[in-house]
Amino acid sequence: MDDLGGLLDDELHMRWSLTEANKRKRVAILASTSDHCVLDLLWRQRRGEIEMSVPMVISNHNVLAADVRNFGIPFFHIPLNKDTRAEGEARELDLLRGNVDLVVLARYMQIISEDFLEQVGVPVINIHHSFLPAFIGAAPYRKAKERGVKLIGATAHFVTGDLDEGPIIEQDVVRVGHEETAADLALRGANVERTVLSRAVAWWCQDKVVRDGHTTVVF
Repeated sequence: MDDLGGLLDDELHMRWSLTEANKRKRVAILASTSDHCVLDLLWRQRRGEIEMSVPMVISNHNVLAADVRNFGIPFFHIPLNKDTRAEGEARELDLLRGNVDLVVLARYMQIISEDFLEQVGVPVINIHHSFLPAFIGAAPYRKAKERGVKLIGATAHFVTGDLDEGPIIEQDVVRVGHEETAADLALRGANVERTVLSRAVAWWCQDKVVRDGHTTVVF
């Protein structure tokens, strides 16, 4: 092993690590009020579709508490807005640091600060609808309907200090038609979001995702 380490470090100039294949990754989930992504991840974890343990779900709202606790997962409500961001993130970091291997933003509708990313010490994965940057802000599906889009989708990516510009892990789309309402688009979009996020998290937990600068390699 020492000889291999020397070859990788000194001659090939590679960064490398070893992980235990039978040790489940500890994944914390941050969510707000939308339940489709967080509950899908918990359901897949319970069924054994994603090899992970979930030590906690943290939310800036309390509406998902009962649903999360029905899975036997600890739920922490930490109110957070632009005026209390520093205090709220400090409380989140107290829970996360040293206790998790990955943080997943499952429709967590808060901007993550660079200070949080530096201190949390583990990768952070986010999911968003693929209308960005064309349909940013509130009511993206209404805006998409007004523009007559033919495809809707979702993107799972690593979170960096540049908003929604981190390395992409997985994407998918579905075709939609003019007869579908904005509510129809939102429903179909939610299905794509949870599928894309679950794939990204599952692959990461299987050590199949490697970051390479601004992109990723998925094995």
